[in-house]
Amino acid sequence: MLPDMDRPSSFGPHPRRVRVLTLIDFIGTHGGAEGLALSVATRLDPARFESTLCVSRWPLSGPPSAVAGAALEQLSASGVRLFGLRRRGKLDVWVWARLVRHLRRERIDVLHAHKFGANVWGTLLGRLARVPVVLAHEHTWSFEGKPLRRFLDREVVARGADRFIAVSREDQRRMIEIEHIDPRRTLFIPNGVHSLPAPSGRDVRAELGIRPGAAVIGVVGVLRSQKAHHVLLRAAALLVESWPEVHVLIVGDGPERASLERLTAELGLQDTVRFLGSRTDVPDVLCALDIAVCCSDFEGSPLAVMEYMDAALPVVATEVGGLPDLIEPGVHGLLVPPSDPAALAEALATLLGDPHGARAMGERGRQRRRAEFDIDVLVRRLEHLYLELLAERARKHA
Repeated sequence: MLPDMDRPSSFGPHPRRVRVLTLIDFIGTHGGAEGLALSVATRLDPARFESTLCVSRWPLSGPPSAVAGAALEQLSASGVRLFGLRRRGKLDVWVWARLVRHLRRERIDVLHAHKFGANVWGTLLGRLARVPVVLAHEHTWSFEGKPLRRFLDREVVARGADRFIAVSREDQRRMIEIEHIDPRRTLFIPNGVHSLPAPSGRDVRAELGIRPGAAVIGVVGVLRSQKAHHVLLRAAALLVESWPEVHVLIVGDGPERASLERLTAELGLQDTVRFLGSRTDVPDVLCALDIAVCCSDFEGSPLAVMEYMDAALPVVATEVGGLPDLIEPGVHGLLVPPSDPAALAEALATLLGDPHGARAMGERGRQRRRAEFDIDVLVRRLEHLYLELLAERARKHA
């Protein structure tokens, strides 16, 4: 039974909204977890919840980027308070005292932390400040070679948090079987995304000089090693043997860009592969694609893949992390082993050779995304969880 928010409750002698503090390290990045935390904080029902976004690495030392500026506008429009801790590095431990004081002064009811560092500090400090409900949210489990992180997950986060949220069934399995976390402390809640904005009508193919009817494959995301873009490049080198006019669009920027551009030249793919950098017109770019790719070595529940689905694109993805939760092979796209350019090239060739079947997969993917992986579905699940755990705590202290 959930508490009746229209009556005086255990939150104090007078009825008030539930005070939720969302804790994350950064704001205004291209990272999926940061964007999701921002979306949740700004979409909680304002009639029942009073929302604060606490960002440990804010304010920045320089002027905010365009992405950070958009995030600030979103916070302002939704009436969500931004609380920055001004943390500059890992050694700035003292700044966490500001969070403890804030939690106590504002009588925060729910502290919801996102990603490993915030999970550890949020759990420790939330309990120190006697916050009634503390949640930890892991977005990508990748701790095989990191025994200290596994120890902290098990002995600090899982023991201290009321629930340890995983974004995929595979992540939850690893928490239980590899980290030996009590299954009762874990909870699987799939991610969700906004519906894509309507395309502006810009013809990205024409802008890039790609002829109508040519095959176009694309990937959108930060260019970092986890995403294994080099596998896509090697798959493209195999694919051009049978599809010489295929085009590959790589959208995004990041630390791996220079090495990927060198590999493109080594493979002789300068006429095949285009690096478009960061774009603000992603819906238009997705309209230019026939197939979307996610060739990551590991993943949680990637928001980019949900956006591909929303754009009705068939997806070829690696069978890692939460990707099998999103893509059913032969229904919404195809799954391939990680680090296997030949398998990736074969899957891409299969879809290129069956455009009608590929379009049908994309349409089924769009339907599934809107039914199961919508941001508002996620937010309602979290709202229910907040209230359920607060009611559970109230019963224990009655």
